[in-house]
Amino acid sequence: MRNLGQLRSFALRAVTRGLLLASALAIPFGLMILPSSPAQAQTFSVIYAFTGGIDGCTPWAGVTIRAGSLYGTTRNCGNEFGTVYELTPQGNNWSETTLAAFYYPGNPEARVLFGPDGHLYGTTSGGIYGTLGNVFELIPPLKVCKTAACPNYWTINVIYSFTGIPGDDRNPGQGDLIWDQQGNIYGTTAGGLKSGYGTVYELMPPVPPGNTWTESVLHSFGVGNDGIAPQNGVILDSNGDLFGTTEYGGLINNGIIFELAQVNDNRIETILCNFGSVGCRGTEPVAGLISDSSGNLYGATTNSGSGGGGLVFELSPSGDSWTYTALYSFPNTFLSECGPWGDLTLDAAGNLYGTTYCGGANQLGNVWRLANTQNGWVYTPLHDFTGGSDGANPIGKVIMDANGHLYGTAAYGGSNNCVEGCGTVWMITP
Repeated sequence: MRNLGQLRSFALRAVTRGLLLASALAIPFGLMILPSSPAQAQTFSVIYAFTGGIDGCTPWAGVTIRAGSLYGTTRNCGNEFGTVYELTPQGNNWSETTLAAFYYPGNPEARVLFGPDGHLYGTTSGGIYGTLGNVFELIPPLKVCKTAACPNYWTINVIYSFTGIPGDDRNPGQGDLIWDQQGNIYGTTAGGLKSGYGTVYELMPPVPPGNTWTESVLHSFGVGNDGIAPQNGVILDSNGDLFGTTEYGGLINNGIIFELAQVNDNRIETILCNFGSVGCRGTEPVAGLISDSSGNLYGATTNSGSGGGGLVFELSPSGDSWTYTALYSFPNTFLSECGPWGDLTLDAAGNLYGTTYCGGANQLGNVWRLANTQNGWVYTPLHDFTGGSDGANPIGKVIMDANGHLYGTAAYGGSNNCVEGCGTVWMITP
């Protein structure tokens, strides 16, 4: 069993070296209504290439957009353990500001999101001083600094540190944090070789303010035919029920889709899909779930499917059961786990967007759209990464702004300051 850090390090080293040398408040149930993107030519551009300095390198997570600016994380460089950055448009260019450079809290692998208080929140895996992952908030400075001698660093406040002991676990992964109406935070840990097999947890805000946050483990994975290692987060429906995926576990160890229903004060798990079974094709889902206004769930697997390179699926509620449909299968690249690693994105027309990690024409990942048409789902590649200045190996979620622009990150490629490139932030303009 590989924990999150081992999985990512193994896959990134093996795939990237071989290929380059030859990425606010959660709306209930994970739904974000986005504008539909017109079916016309797309223009790809790199809006920032990381240098490996204080700005960071290897952006695994996607970005968050607010008031026209982009906010994101890098996993490495900065003060060695990654950064949180802001990209602000200035005419035809983008200006980068490093908001925080990490040392103690560990490596940020997930997006940062704005909480109800206007602070940025995120997670890290690992860390020093015996921590095994953290949940942190970034508090903006009281005054904006206007000189290079006085950088606008935000204050890092660790609100919870995982211990790795049974019932607490370790390694929050690349998944988004979400909030309920009471301000409670929900997330997942992926576990590890020397601890458990992952958890779904809840963090309750301090009462009164200034006290510590309180953690409650809602579910511990790995018992019997349960799932193992949720790599992304969970989504929350209007009933307070939680939904997500695990990469491994289940009846044949290919991962599951799970529901954690709120029953009085308890969480009751129901397995909705055992991947690799006859009625639930695909294996090893790293991506989490999103939903539409009808309660349909959408996600992806990194492997298998009719094409062999992973697939995109839909899970539709039908009375007391669910119907699984494979929407599109990616072609086989003869490499492992090349399908989508990040959550999908849904626009107002019902079209899906995402990335593959090492799929596409160059086997370095790509950005794609699945259009929901009267004749079925139509796949269109929007950009195939080359490993050059455009980047390589996108991991994080794609987001869309009000004008239909897509934004995302590539973990490698771009600047030559790093051995395999430091990574990029990119935009696709309709």
